[in-house]
Formats: sequence, structure tokens, C-alpha cells
Amino acid sequence: MFPVIRFALLVVFLAMLLLPGAWAGSRQLMVDAHLHYVDFMQDSEGMDALMEAMDRAEVKQAWLFGLPVMKKWQAQAPRQPRYYLGDEAPLYYYSATDDILAGAVLALPADQQARIRAFISGFNPTDMHAASQIEALIERYPGMWYGIGEILTRHDQLTALTEGETPRANHPALMKVYQLAASYDLPVLLHSNLSSLREETPIFLPELEEALEAHPQTRFVLAHAGTSGGVEDQQSPLKTLVPILRALLERYDNLHVDLSWSVKEHYLLDEKGVSEEWLSLIEDFPDRFVLGSDLVGHFDSLEKQLGAFQPLLDALPKKVAEQLASGNAGRLVPKSGAVKSARE
Repeated sequence: MFPVIRFALLVVFLAMLLLPGAWAGSRQLMVDAHLHYVDFMQDSEGMDALMEAMDRAEVKQAWLFGLPVMKKWQAQAPRQPRYYLGDEAPLYYYSATDDILAGAVLALPADQQARIRAFISGFNPTDMHAASQIEALIERYPGMWYGIGEILTRHDQLTALTEGETPRANHPALMKVYQLAASYDLPVLLHSNLSSLREETPIFLPELEEALEAHPQTRFVLAHAGTSGGVEDQQSPLKTLVPILRALLERYDNLHVDLSWSVKEHYLLDEKGVSEEWLSLIEDFPDRFVLGSDLVGHFDSLEKQLGAFQPLLDALPKKVAEQLASGNAGRLVPKSGAVKSARE
């Protein structure tokens, strides 16, 4: 009798480890792999507010970056803008965003600094100076930087409002940035929409593929799985998104996918629950996905944003859920921040 009971208990234990939904209702410490320290006016609630929000949301670590663009406050505007779509005023590249972030991180005590993985974002992705500017930041703040991004290319209205040349994933300036990233072992978080507001086919996919193919040693993380709120809010979601991602993940070992913001809201989750198509994709590539909140400078909703992923995590096998919640993001960044002398 006792051997039978022991065997039954073992079966139940293994089922809890392996079966989807086995850890439903449980929570684990997460890594937020997409979090902006400032908003589009380069303002922030500050590190105290961020740390408190991370504690409430059970976030042990965050990929943290500024915003590479700033919204212009025009003299004729009826009020100061609060968001980049607040009026028709343009956006312009703002390199000081990295110094704002660096100063805030350096002011933290050591235990809180360890919870931050700072990324460089404050450069113009169409400027051939970009790579050298990134390297100058690495030299100015040795050990600070764990990645590059979010790089904003193909981003519907945001791109249209940004002054200057249109950024694209395969721009020659960014090709130099990707090469630099590989030399420092830094992941690149890249926003590159697969389609545009008026198209139902992935017209920008060749730009992304050219970058992936030309830089096999660079770890790319595709922000929002190649989508954005502007595109999906104005047309039906890209119905071929999962097959496109599956083909990309099969073809390029250096590609990873960020499941924040628009992809969560328009693809992953709905009133019926979690998409079976997405569950299959994540289970087939368990080490290639990360989660993020995509908050911009204001952190009160961090717990809500990341908590919305719980149905997805509950639907996955325990090991895959752990990889998605924290393991993959922890593995993608280097063990220590970039130092210029380390590669010379």
C-alpha cells in the first residue's frame, strides 16, 4: 500500500512541475525587460517611486532606459504636452536621456543599483556618429551599460512626428551600432514595426531580416514582437504575425522577442484567455521570449501591467513560465556592465 501511495505522490509532483497551469495562482520574482525611466518630456517620478513599484510587482530586476526622443513644446500650444500624440508638434532626438538615467542609477545604494540593467538609447539611429557616441558613453560611465535600446525605427505616428530622416532597422548607421553591440556583448532592443498603418502585409520585414542576417553575433530583441499600438488600433491585427515570428525564430538564432505593450493587448490575451497559437510558439522557442511593462517615467501601474501576463504564465509549463518571467531576460544581458578596456 505504501509504495503505491509514494508512487502516486511522485506522479502528482511531476505533473505539477511539467503540466500547463500547474503553477496557477503562484507568483515568482520577475524581470521587466522593457521599462523607460523617463517619459516623452524626459520627466520621471524618480528612483524611489520605481523601486517601490518594483517591490509591489515582485520585480527583482529591470532593463531600464530613457527615451531617445523628446516632444517639443511649441509656443502656440494651448498647454504643455503630456504625451507624444498630444498635439502636432514634432519630436527630436535627445541624447541627454542617457545622462539622466546614469545620474539616477549612480545615486542609488549598491543593492538597488544591482536591480537595474541600464541600456543606452539616446542617439539618432540615422546618424553615422551613433556608434562612436555609444562608445563614448561606455567610456564615460564604465560598468553602467548592459544593453542598447530601445532603438526606435518604424513606429507609425511616432516616426512621422520625429524630425529628420526616417529610421529603419537596416540603416547604415545602425549597422555600425549592431557591430559595436556584438563587440561589447550587449543585446539590442529594437523597435521595428513589421507593417504600417495602411498595410496588411509585413512591408518592413526585409529591413529587419537584413539586420539580423548581417549581424549573427548580435543578440536582437524585437520590441513588441514587431507591432505597435498605432498600427493595431487603426486596423485589424496582423493575422500572419505568429507564422512570421516562427519563421524568423527558426531562421535567426540571434533573434529574441519582447512581449510588452501592443502585442500583449492585441494578440496574446483577450476575453477568451490565452491564444493557443502563441502558447505553441512560446513552448517551441522557450528561451527566446521576454516580458516587459513598457511604462514611460510613471510607475504606479507596474504591478497591473506585469500582472496581466499571469494567465499566460499559468498556461505554460512551469519551466517555460520561469524562463519567460525572468530566466531569458537574465541570460540575455552580460554578467557585468560594458567597460571600454575590456575589449582592447
